[in-house]
Amino acid sequence: MAAQPTACLALADGTVFYGHGFGAAGEVVAELVFNTAMTGYQEIMTDPSYASQIVTFTFPHIGNTGVTPEDDEAQDPVASGIVVRWDPTEPSNWRAADDLAGWMARRGRIGIGGVDTRRLTRAIRQQGAPHVVLAHDPDGRFDIEAMIARARAWQGLVGLDLAREVSCTQAYRWDEGSWEWGKGFGTTPEARPFRVVALDYGAKRNILRSLVAHGAEVTVLPATATAEEVLAHDPEGVFLSNGPGDPAATGAYAVPMIQSLLARDLPIFGICLGHQMLALALGARTVKMGHGHHGANHPVRDRETGKVEITSMNHGFAVDSQSLPEGVVETHVSLFDGSNCGLRMQDRPVFSVQYHPEAAPGPQDSLYLFRRFAESMRARRG
Repeated sequence: MAAQPTACLALADGTVFYGHGFGAAGEVVAELVFNTAMTGYQEIMTDPSYASQIVTFTFPHIGNTGVTPEDDEAQDPVASGIVVRWDPTEPSNWRAADDLAGWMARRGRIGIGGVDTRRLTRAIRQQGAPHVVLAHDPDGRFDIEAMIARARAWQGLVGLDLAREVSCTQAYRWDEGSWEWGKGFGTTPEARPFRVVALDYGAKRNILRSLVAHGAEVTVLPATATAEEVLAHDPEGVFLSNGPGDPAATGAYAVPMIQSLLARDLPIFGICLGHQMLALALGARTVKMGHGHHGANHPVRDRETGKVEITSMNHGFAVDSQSLPEGVVETHVSLFDGSNCGLRMQDRPVFSVQYHPEAAPGPQDSLYLFRRFAESMRARRG
């Protein structure tokens, strides 16, 4: 006799998937996306850009390397839950400090295993990222009609400012650099580091580490910081971080601040939501994508050099390249669908990309972007 389902995934269109629950018990409503990465599930779970999203992993072996505190991108998991083909197994990895299911249970995140993730991924690709409710009940009791109704009633990510929710609440200094074998996390390598202010729209720790590794002394400010608060730190460069939600909603307060900084002729570097914030500040538009880009194997072409980079991506909104104003150049495009993946201003050191150069899927295809930022600050020093 088949075991009774202990978890259930209900889509707004009425489709229901049953499976085996793990992690925390409970129920959550979110947008469902799929991620094609073969590893890095802990980094994905703790990436603030996944706020209000449930992640379906297309790779079946999720959980077999366990979890370790060194791989957290934030203090706690931010993704609402995960969907996997096979139930997580016991970890087989010398770095593992905990198992995935136990870690999720203690952090209040829900998982469902035993799901046909190929079918689910096809549905997301064909119909777009759906609104769903994920429930885990060890006794297998589910009110399916109520779950579907809740999924249909959820407003979704359009118009939702989530950066404010995942951002820090006060300024702090970040001085931890990249991880090295046998040494752990390093510190700023230069005797005279570049003063960088990072706007935290949901910043990943490895982005801040990459800035430090390339010579920055990083001060992190909340997403709602004003231009006056940024300039009070006398920055030599400004970084706009990744983050979740609708860029147009976050732009209500972030865009005027960025426009004030642009008038100061400071080097500016943006990643993901930071890329979208910069585009909006320059006069471009953003659009909601059907199912977005989520994975560690996305090819991007540098239009200026012809080089192809294998990148890590996580975004459900994109910059409309047709809306880029005069003086702003599209620098990178996705080889999957031709969507915009980068821009720069022609007359000053201001640039951004839609992918994660710190995530190292290439593994070092895109680290030149951090060097470019450091070189622009060095040039400004004269």
